[in-house]
Amino acid sequence: MDASQYKDVVLGLVFLKYVSDAFDDRRAAIREELAGEDEEYITETLEDADEYTSAGAFWVAPEARWSFIAENAKGRMSPTTGEHQTVGDLIDAAMRTLSTDNASLEGTLPANYGRDNIDQRRLGELIDLFNSTQFGGDGATRARDLLGEVYEYFLDKFAKAEGKRGGEFYTPPVLVRTLVEILEPYEGRIYDPCCGSGGMFVQAEKFLERHDQDPTQLAVWGQELNERTWRMAKMNLAIHGIDAMGLGSRWGDTFARDYHADKQMDFVLANPPFNIKDWARTEDDARWRYGVPPKRNANYAWMQHIISKLDVQGEAAVVMANGTMASNTGGEGKIREAMLDDDVVSCVIAMPPNLFRSVAIPVCVWFFSMDKGIGARGKTDRRGEVLFIDAREMGHMVDRVERTFSDEDIDTIANTYRTWRGRESAVGEYEDVPGFCKRVKLQEIEQAGYAMTPGRYVGAPEAEEDDEPIDEKIARLTEDLTAALDESARLDAVVRAQLGRLK
Repeated sequence: MDASQYKDVVLGLVFLKYVSDAFDDRRAAIREELAGEDEEYITETLEDADEYTSAGAFWVAPEARWSFIAENAKGRMSPTTGEHQTVGDLIDAAMRTLSTDNASLEGTLPANYGRDNIDQRRLGELIDLFNSTQFGGDGATRARDLLGEVYEYFLDKFAKAEGKRGGEFYTPPVLVRTLVEILEPYEGRIYDPCCGSGGMFVQAEKFLERHDQDPTQLAVWGQELNERTWRMAKMNLAIHGIDAMGLGSRWGDTFARDYHADKQMDFVLANPPFNIKDWARTEDDARWRYGVPPKRNANYAWMQHIISKLDVQGEAAVVMANGTMASNTGGEGKIREAMLDDDVVSCVIAMPPNLFRSVAIPVCVWFFSMDKGIGARGKTDRRGEVLFIDAREMGHMVDRVERTFSDEDIDTIANTYRTWRGRESAVGEYEDVPGFCKRVKLQEIEQAGYAMTPGRYVGAPEAEEDDEPIDEKIARLTEDLTAALDESARLDAVVRAQLGRLK
């Protein structure tokens, strides 16, 4: 099977194993709590679903438990029909039972392990392999964190294995973390209209944990078009202990039908698919407050949809293709002009290449704010201006095709925005840095034809100065260059001599 197929097999088993381990942990805790009680009462209590769900664990029926699956890894004869059931059949039944017994998992779990294209012998061997993995026994929080790491590891590997397709459900965590550190979503509603596997929500939760804040202060809302990706998101959030009810009861197209049309959000984090040409477009949509997006490109539809979701003090960060910063095709320039005139654009960041391992297209990030004045989101009035950050030279290469940010890189970018906005978390005071960042008045942007490319405004970095006199520097560099040319000539003669010996 290729990665797009076995991804669902592996991730589903990871989830099933964790749910069962967490259930066993809670079961052991109940037995310990009831020590000394009548055994019949203990047995009855151990099978009471409320004892588990009230403690944040899923209820797992006997034939959905990992121990039952593992005992029958080679299949079994059905006690009711007498027919042979493969291990895939048993897993499918377990997934359906879990979804039925736990409302938050309804319609979420994959139930396709009994398909003909899955080798049941190898599936049984995979079950045996998972038996050596334990997600419980070290405290519920630690177990959930461990599983979250495992799940994200698999998502990362599968995204890389699937190439371009993988980018549809997985945004590099360093990029998401950068956006979260800038927005600082401590509480309120957080929304993603194309949520993929839920990475934006997971990073928001991790942000709160890093700052010793209660993750339940954020309410998650989102939507995802792809059925399999939507299921991954639901499992991912459940694994991280995040209430996934805000993702709706099924997958769906945000443009065709916004499941959360009646809600305003405090924060929006999104990485929409770039430049999609076939999308559900209606010209009279109330979301197009700045102009009707072109038929063959939904980039400005995504941005306007996101702006329309923001509350009076709401903020958003949206990953976009670089073309959005200067395109005039299909009226996009007029839409961009209207957005700027309405003063909802707070910042644009040009990101370095290769952050997406499987997608070569360079990206930028647009930040929107419904209130750039002095208030809860900042102590500095930034109405009438936009912050530009050129981060194209930041980061380091993990290998020849993938770039990442260090913690210092993320902090540098985030603190630049925080100081500009006057946040309490900011370190130091904001200053324009040639070649990196600049605050620009809307009048200057208008004079530049409403182009939003950061490099146009931040300029070139200042040249490093030294104390070496210019005459001495020229003499030294000339000597170094002459020596290099002499060495090149010597090596050329050696190579020619060696080639002559081969004749």
